[in-house]
Amino acid sequence: MLIVDEVGVRIGGDDLFRKVSFVVNAGERIGLIGRNGSGKTTLLRLLAGRQQPDEGQITLARGRRIGYLPQELAFQASRSVLEEAEEAFADIKQQQEHLQRLTAQMAAATDTSSAHYMRILEEFQALSDHLQNLGVDKLPQQLEKILLGLGFQRSDFSRPASELSGGWQMRILLARLLLQQPDLLLLDEPTNHLDLDSIIWLEQFLERYSGAVILVSHDQTFLDRITTRTLELFNRRLLDFPCPFSEYVSLREEHQQHLLARKKNQERQIAHTQQLIDRFRYKATKARFAQSLIKKLERLPRIEVETEAPTIRFTFPEAPHSGRLVFEAQQLAIGYGRKPLASGLSFEILRQQRIAIVGRNGEGKTTLGRMLAGELKPLQGTLRNGHNLSIGYYAQLQADRLNGDDTVYETLQRIAPPDLEPRLRSLLGAFLFQGDAIYKKTNVLSGGEKSRLALAALLLRPYNVLILDEPTNHLDLASKAVLHEALRDFTGTLIVVSHDRSFLDGLVNTVFYLHHGKLEVYPGTISEFLERRQLNTLQQLEQPTSRRGAPAKPPALPAADIKKLQRQIQAAEKRITQLEQLLAELEQRFAAPDAALASDTELFTRYQQTREQRDQAFSQWAELQHQLEAAQGSR
Repeated sequence: MLIVDEVGVRIGGDDLFRKVSFVVNAGERIGLIGRNGSGKTTLLRLLAGRQQPDEGQITLARGRRIGYLPQELAFQASRSVLEEAEEAFADIKQQQEHLQRLTAQMAAATDTSSAHYMRILEEFQALSDHLQNLGVDKLPQQLEKILLGLGFQRSDFSRPASELSGGWQMRILLARLLLQQPDLLLLDEPTNHLDLDSIIWLEQFLERYSGAVILVSHDQTFLDRITTRTLELFNRRLLDFPCPFSEYVSLREEHQQHLLARKKNQERQIAHTQQLIDRFRYKATKARFAQSLIKKLERLPRIEVETEAPTIRFTFPEAPHSGRLVFEAQQLAIGYGRKPLASGLSFEILRQQRIAIVGRNGEGKTTLGRMLAGELKPLQGTLRNGHNLSIGYYAQLQADRLNGDDTVYETLQRIAPPDLEPRLRSLLGAFLFQGDAIYKKTNVLSGGEKSRLALAALLLRPYNVLILDEPTNHLDLASKAVLHEALRDFTGTLIVVSHDRSFLDGLVNTVFYLHHGKLEVYPGTISEFLERRQLNTLQQLEQPTSRRGAPAKPPALPAADIKKLQRQIQAAEKRITQLEQLLAELEQRFAAPDAALASDTELFTRYQQTREQRDQAFSQWAELQHQLEAAQGSR
């Protein structure tokens, strides 16, 4: 469907990338990854026809259509949300009008056997089939489903689109694209402005999408759910792996080791050949032989091994010890003005608790974070801080607080403890400031660069409470890994507003879910929260409703049944403990110095089976726990 042949782009005389070649087949799902600045957005612009390559050629099959969602919007909204979204129909309306003209031409034809008539008939049939495949009659209903799936309420449909933020305007453009159903969909960081519910909806939509997709994203879970092939721009070249992101990570390591082995072997061959040349080039009887070896070396294509960026590990400075109770809220109402976004919020946050705040956009996630950070006061209720808190807060607009006269390096140097100053260059490198970039004044940085610098600065202070609002929005996968590892080792209390499941996974142990103006607290990981929400949704669909439309209250269980559930929960917990111990023993055997044992297929199979049994036991425990809570709540 699309052929990219030896494509290259130069910026200021230097190659951004060169000799990039690949083929996109119909229906393929491709993830395009690489460090910030490697050329991902540029490559998408080339594929979309928004930019021309300096070398090479891009060929799109005849009749195929491309849809492109850029990161940066150029959106002039002058109508309502629904009217702007209905612009997706503009091309379809033109096609319908053209179909009517073709129909009239066929009706007026006098010679139905002529070549001219047959061409009209062929065009009519092709266009008719295309419109039928689009399901033109169902497009208005489909548009409504897409807008609702992307987070709009029906009450938003009549709102002027010009009143919306850039993130919501981006959703309108995305809705248009999804409705047009192009043969190839190019999406550049589509999840940046979506909340968790909308990301999951988009995943499900793209899983059913019939066209091909090329997706740039730093959301590893999103990549794994959608893609089956991974392209990486690295060191100005393109690497192609026939698998989703998680599998790519291990395959790429194998690829790198294979290249290193080949390169070492080639270097030995070159050294040996050079010895022969040096030995025979000045002997008359062997001069011709030496010349042939020289030409052979000159023609030999050298094996290149891409140099990986050094792995950077960063730990937070030692923070003062806080009291056990960090925050206590009683009947909070949060928001701006008179109308609260959420009310009746009561909760406790304890020392070393790790909380993710999630919910749809507009539910008050950022507002709650600002309130905990002391930047806002509640509209109602009380919020009490615990003893000896040292709070570090990263806001989405944190970049605006930087001193524009300082350089990037000076920004960190001013706040770094003396023992961390030698590591500032490494830290800046982890957040994509390398070479002369560290001497830039902060007032000339882009919004994304300022956000990364503000985040790096936050890591240098000895806080015992961290509140982070969407910290990964401007980070690539490598930078995100540095931040994730540092936060995982952070010994204080962590509160994160984020929609990035792969980032939150392994980082939080409690989920605060803001939903319809209320707060629901879920102990457990982000994965367990999502599984439980899906279970609750299914149960609500299956439950009979009362006359008022509310889910019917489940019947109360006898005390004997509740005790049975409690025994089952205890048995499940015991089973989980046993499986965890067995996994730990197997992991120790893997770490043994005996190489033969470490590569034992039978041992690996047993380890995989035990992990699956452990995961099943966890799921069973969560379901039993949910049944017990529901039973106790109904009594």
